[in-house]
Amino acid sequence: MKAKACRQMRIACFGFSFIDYTIELANALSRREVDVLLLLPDEHMEEHLDSIEGRVRKYIYRQPRLYSPTNVLLVRRLLQQLSAFSPDIIHIQGGHPWFSLALPWLRLKRHHIVSTLHDARPHLGENHLRTRFTMVLTRKYSGRIFVHGRKIKELMAQCYPDNKIHVIPIGEHNVAPLRKYETGLKEEGNLVLFFGRIYQYKGLEYLIRAEPLITDEVPGAKIVIAGRGEDFERYQRMMVNRENFIVHNHYISFKQGAELFERCSLVVLPYIDASQSGVVVAAYGFKKPVVITDVGSLPEVVDDGVTGYIVPARDEVALAEAVIKLLKDKALRKEMGENGYQKLKKDFSWDGIAEKTIQVYREVLAGNR
Repeated sequence: MKAKACRQMRIACFGFSFIDYTIELANALSRREVDVLLLLPDEHMEEHLDSIEGRVRKYIYRQPRLYSPTNVLLVRRLLQQLSAFSPDIIHIQGGHPWFSLALPWLRLKRHHIVSTLHDARPHLGENHLRTRFTMVLTRKYSGRIFVHGRKIKELMAQCYPDNKIHVIPIGEHNVAPLRKYETGLKEEGNLVLFFGRIYQYKGLEYLIRAEPLITDEVPGAKIVIAGRGEDFERYQRMMVNRENFIVHNHYISFKQGAELFERCSLVVLPYIDASQSGVVVAAYGFKKPVVITDVGSLPEVVDDGVTGYIVPARDEVALAEAVIKLLKDKALRKEMGENGYQKLKKDFSWDGIAEKTIQVYREVLAGNR
């Protein structure tokens, strides 16, 4: 009994998506004397491997195509890894349709499951059956759920017990992997960056509509679009002045991402639907001000007029006005960028997030006893 009392808490962290977030959380947990097993797919893993600290155990697996029956074999291998590790808590990020089918069995075997839901519901353009299926099963079989904002918790509380939902900051999401490739490039005047996956809910069309308003006031301004997602042709057809857009419509490596953040003057998130976004904290990490829309929990991480501006969603005029104000005032951009960096270090530290997360783990285990 004495040996069992001294045993470290064991946490199995599944990163089916939000890979960099899962790695940073696992690293922070391991620094708190938690024994962590990290289970990750191998896609783009070459960029991530050296970010995993030595204390963290890892199992990297090849992930079949979504509809391949070989996913059954993958789930079996993952369950074998869990059996060998014997975790106290299984912590899931994102979820996977095939692995979700194993959640009832894991609960039957009295495994404790918690999950981080980065989105309370599928976004516009992402409401696929497989997404809803995974979300429903993950919510159903998770004893506790972590979310990244009060607004998200309010939405989740409509279908899940309020006392089992915990608000945890999003953390310095993406910052460390990006900053690793920092080159010291200087800001290139008047570059406005839209960064990340391109889907309907990101509201890119409103930034495209704002471009003529921006460039009329700030000649030479350029809109940089970096990311991939849905068919991009429809966005190209919306562009009035194509010469004012710099488009990188492909997977963005951390190296290229770092260069884009270094060179830009500000970062814009014109979302029409959102939960949270790692793009805001990435911008803070590079001391860049942000312009965001008043949707989801985004306003909870931006101090309006201090670290950036908050504008109404679907309003290209308000969006353009905020961008123009920042482009015309370099001193203001520098001040807001510095404020954002200080906010990042104060409010989104991984050590603080790990401590809050471990406290919930302890509550789960104490409830079982």
